[in-house]
Amino acid sequence: MPDLPSKTAPVTVGPRPAASPPPSTAKTEAPRVAVASLVGTTIEYYDFAVYGTASALVLGPAFFPSGNPTVSSLAAFLTFAAAFLSRPLGVVLFGTIGDRLGRRKALVASLLLMGVATVGVGLLPTYESAGLLAPVLLVTLRLLQGVSMGGEWGGAVLLAAEHAPPGRRALYASIPQAGPSLGFLLSTAVILPTLNIVGRDGFVDWAWRIPFLLSTVLVVIGLWVRTTVSESPVFNATADRTTQPSAKASEVTSESASRFPLVTLLKRYPGRVLLGTGAAIGGSAVYYLTIVYSISYGPKELGIPQNTMLTAASIGAAAGIAITLPVARLSDRIGRRPVMLTGAVGCVVWAVPMYASLSSRDGLVITGAYTVGLMFLALMFSPVAAFLPELFPARLRYTGASAAFILANTLGGGFAPLVATWLNSHWESPLVLGFYTGTLCLLSLLCLLALPETRDQEFDI
Repeated sequence: MPDLPSKTAPVTVGPRPAASPPPSTAKTEAPRVAVASLVGTTIEYYDFAVYGTASALVLGPAFFPSGNPTVSSLAAFLTFAAAFLSRPLGVVLFGTIGDRLGRRKALVASLLLMGVATVGVGLLPTYESAGLLAPVLLVTLRLLQGVSMGGEWGGAVLLAAEHAPPGRRALYASIPQAGPSLGFLLSTAVILPTLNIVGRDGFVDWAWRIPFLLSTVLVVIGLWVRTTVSESPVFNATADRTTQPSAKASEVTSESASRFPLVTLLKRYPGRVLLGTGAAIGGSAVYYLTIVYSISYGPKELGIPQNTMLTAASIGAAAGIAITLPVARLSDRIGRRPVMLTGAVGCVVWAVPMYASLSSRDGLVITGAYTVGLMFLALMFSPVAAFLPELFPARLRYTGASAAFILANTLGGGFAPLVATWLNSHWESPLVLGFYTGTLCLLSLLCLLALPETRDQEFDI
């Protein structure tokens, strides 16, 4: 494909600015920025995980009452998918802000929007008290959550990666990658005690609101953390170059001058967007089917205790977090593709055994299978935080990386619970989940084979 970068000859346009801060500054600032990105990403995914778990447990009958439990579940998961449909709008909105006005501004705005929408869900009336207005408001707030998520991932990993010292880009970019799993663990740490204290009936009746309302505290902390870090030095350098009165026109790329980064991105780099999306789609399916769908499917269809499913997913997520940084450091040493290809092969091979473990109804078997599967996922998920941004130049990087990742999340993750619900309504076996997930992971494997290694790609252009 003509728009893919060479493995050995990175593209340069005009004189390169001094994009990196002095070494002493980088050593102190980079860890703070990475932690700030992690805090914000954890909070955003906590909000999203709370909704996903609540969809599996209570939101169907509360907002979409029906005599058929499958219909109620489908309706609840449809609102889950609705947030993914609005994510591309978030890519356009926050990608434009991030590429034109700065990464930090986009991140602060996305976190604030997510907090308002999540707290709003916790305050909503149910169908019983408000009728059709209740599901309409729920879907509206879900769409706002989706817009926020469309801007979160790209900004978080970019701010960390563009502050990173040489040779450690994947390591620092992978730190906010722990956010989705940490957000899920945090949501489970709130939901499980609440379930144990008030019981399932109490949770369904009123206590499901507690995790949503607690988001207020988390968002305040996240906003404080994110407003205390500096803007990306790479963004500042490219912005300075394009605004200097003495700059020659030949030194300003069309990417840096673009008023609409998405339009330029799709004109110049459609191949990278499509292949980048494919490279991440399998991992998205593994994450959302394990963390969201199976928590509903196991208890409802197979009679597995709710606590067993939440515990198995939590232990698997913790194992993935534990190897995230070592995996990223390995990709800094040997390259992104070898590590991600290993993870993709592992997910293809392990997908069927992982979901087949649900048939055992044994907590230890399920936990072991989920732990192995989510560790394979970490091999794909950790390096992608550096891999996708490295496919695009600086002034299109926020939009480009976000577009590829969010499309993968939407197609591979957002619709996964809906597709899985439909599949299981026709084939009553968890094996079908494995075949579905394995197919998407095979697609990721093929896309990774078609993409070049990016570890040595210049990052300050």
